[in-house]
Amino acid sequence: MPRAAVIQLNSNADVSGNLRRTRHLLERARDAGAALAVLPENFACMPGTRADRRRAAEMPGRGPIQDFLADSALKLGLWIVGGTLPLKHARDPRVAAAVLVFDDRGRRVARYDKMHLFDVDVPGKRERYRESAYFVPGRRLVALDTPIGRLGIGVCYDLRFPEFFRELALRHKCVAFAVPSAFTATTGCAHWSLLARARAVENQCFLLAAAQSGRHPDGRETWGHSLIVDPWGETLAQLARRPGMAEALLDLAAQQRLRRRFPVLDHVRLGQRSYNRGHE
Repeated sequence: MPRAAVIQLNSNADVSGNLRRTRHLLERARDAGAALAVLPENFACMPGTRADRRRAAEMPGRGPIQDFLADSALKLGLWIVGGTLPLKHARDPRVAAAVLVFDDRGRRVARYDKMHLFDVDVPGKRERYRESAYFVPGRRLVALDTPIGRLGIGVCYDLRFPEFFRELALRHKCVAFAVPSAFTATTGCAHWSLLARARAVENQCFLLAAAQSGRHPDGRETWGHSLIVDPWGETLAQLARRPGMAEALLDLAAQQRLRRRFPVLDHVRLGQRSYNRGHE
């Protein structure tokens, strides 16, 4: 059975300091026997200002954050889901919130740009977010073969869109999801675990959700509670509010037995043509 890990951070605008703390936790994941580790959203830079974000942004294919991910993956012999980091766009002053996946030889093997942008006023709170002001939305789903099986990538707010994960499960044949996140303390307290477990259960997939936690330079407070959920909705591992690493074994054989005996995915009716699973 493969072992996977989620990393929880309290990142700020100091890129070098964030990367140093990230490397320490990745080493812990490697020492625990993990084959793959998931980093949280904004792991390398949780900016306090727009200027911080612009300074941290890199051109695709080069830069200290991307070099760090490639070097860490190679030297630790670890697959890394490095999400997210700001990548410059060729035709837009905004940046992409990109998840880059590196294999255990230090090669970049996938990129997913955050599709659903967090443009909300949090009910009952004086919290307002407009991610579309500085991020370019992604336009395609991403899945790839990894040591823990076929893995679909999402980011934070994507968790609120069940059709996103249903597409990954049915069309892209995923058995696990990686979800780098930075849920606010308000929305995380209300919905974080609920949404993570729901996306795992309805798709009979493992879900690895790595989160930011604590107070950040811009005053934002994130919820933490990074977790790994199995296809039956059981929480296999979870952190609280402090930075750290959590890991778990993923029983892929048990997942396949569940899918045979409780074949929810074979019973999909709405949209079945688009998944090529039904007949006229």
